[in-house]
Amino acid sequence: MSASLVYVTTTNSDEAAQIGKVLVTERLAASVNILGEVRSIYRWEREIHDKKEALLIAKTDTLRVDEIVDRIRSLHSYQCPCIVAWRLDGGNDAYLDWVGHETTQ
Repeated sequence: MSASLVYVTTTNSDEAAQIGKVLVTERLAASVNILGEVRSIYRWEREIHDKKEALLIAKTDTLRVDEIVDRIRSLHSYQCPCIVAWRLDGGNDAYLDWVGHETTQ
């Protein structure tokens, strides 16, 4: 089993919680962390934006990354949301096994 982290910025913690609950309910993620307010500075449509957002980090089986990305896109309010994934090279084997178990349909 290979696990991945999926990093997502959202408009606020309420949107992050709504997305996170769906991901866990549908077993696309074993768990999510919602970090409170983060400050994001980026260029969008030729303008520099400096906004408060919330950060969601989901833990999932690497084989489900494409599914989780598609599901987040369907739930997200942004036209082009930041959704990126990193494969985990190691960690607590018991935890990683749990992630695999929880994301098995």
